[in-house]
Amino acid sequence: MTPLPRERFPAANRWAYLNHAGICPLPTSSVEAMHRQAVEVSLDGEFTYAAHSEAVERARVSAATLMGVPARDVAFVKNTSTGLGFVANGLDWSAGDRVVIPDLEFPSTLYPWLALADRGVVVDRVRPDGPGGRLTTEAFAEVIAAGPPPKLVVTSWVQFGRGWRVDLAALSRLCREAGALFCVDVIQGLGVLPARLADWGVDFAMADGHKWLLGPQGCGVLYVRESCLDLLRPLEPGWNSVVHREEWDNLAYKPDDTARRLEGGMPNIAGILGLGASIDLLLSVGVDEIWSHVDGLGDRLSAGLAEIGATVLTDRAEGHRSGIVSAHVDGPPVPLLAERLKSRGIAVSARSGGLRVSPHGYNTEEDIDRLIGTLKEIVS
Repeated sequence: MTPLPRERFPAANRWAYLNHAGICPLPTSSVEAMHRQAVEVSLDGEFTYAAHSEAVERARVSAATLMGVPARDVAFVKNTSTGLGFVANGLDWSAGDRVVIPDLEFPSTLYPWLALADRGVVVDRVRPDGPGGRLTTEAFAEVIAAGPPPKLVVTSWVQFGRGWRVDLAALSRLCREAGALFCVDVIQGLGVLPARLADWGVDFAMADGHKWLLGPQGCGVLYVRESCLDLLRPLEPGWNSVVHREEWDNLAYKPDDTARRLEGGMPNIAGILGLGASIDLLLSVGVDEIWSHVDGLGDRLSAGLAEIGATVLTDRAEGHRSGIVSAHVDGPPVPLLAERLKSRGIAVSARSGGLRVSPHGYNTEEDIDRLIGTLKEIVS
């Protein structure tokens, strides 16, 4: 038995799908929610809007529950990059302000801060340690102490290449001591790792839905701690941003007192309802149970890789594990190896010089064993 019902994932009938750090296959509940919304609009147009708006707010509550934050602090955004952009371009910067961020980050997590160079913002990078890409709190502390107190510390919760999970609670305490704000890209953890973002002291967090959240592409969530909301200048103000939304003749600009002020105009209702259905599926099982299952698959995968002579690159130290396991396998170049696995019905990816494997809560031990057995055949 798997914690997520395998029958909800049609892709499991076609693939050993082990690439949730890339693009997930949608569960049937998400597909049905989006289809239902589209059909209803096709039949009744504007008269569906009130009911769909209520469904959007239910999805907001579900997303907030998954993140461990108040619903008022959650906005829906197009993707992770949009959420990062709202922070990078919404904060008030001065020449000489510092941003501290890991080196070898996913490009979209780094670019918004590099793009502030023309405003005099300095980006200092924390170098990961070892082949597993360890990013300890001490490593952040050294870079923070090497210059003026940073305005902002940014990190991915889970590094996309090798899967190292940053200790967000410990890093948040360090940020508070330094007087820095704390921004986290949570796309590679949210949905598979239990999250308590408010308790951990995160100020800003964002994730697209198309990875571990099991949602559609191009619809994500942004968390802004209530005390930080007024620090962000809304970049796309529209009728949906103000307290008197739908009062079309009221032209006063009074931003909403929740994170909705960042949403601008018409939301991606179909995407939000699909994402909400996927999040509800995760919540119905419990992310703690999902993580326990995925962690066990990671142990089985790591042991199987070692048995066939592969080198596990991911540092699976306690407290820093994630759903990602990366390995070096002797034989064909990694991109070619991933293509050969694809031709045999196994979905993985090539990232950061390793074969990246990322199972979710509906994957089975048989999926892992199939991957190991196929790898053994290919490289023998």
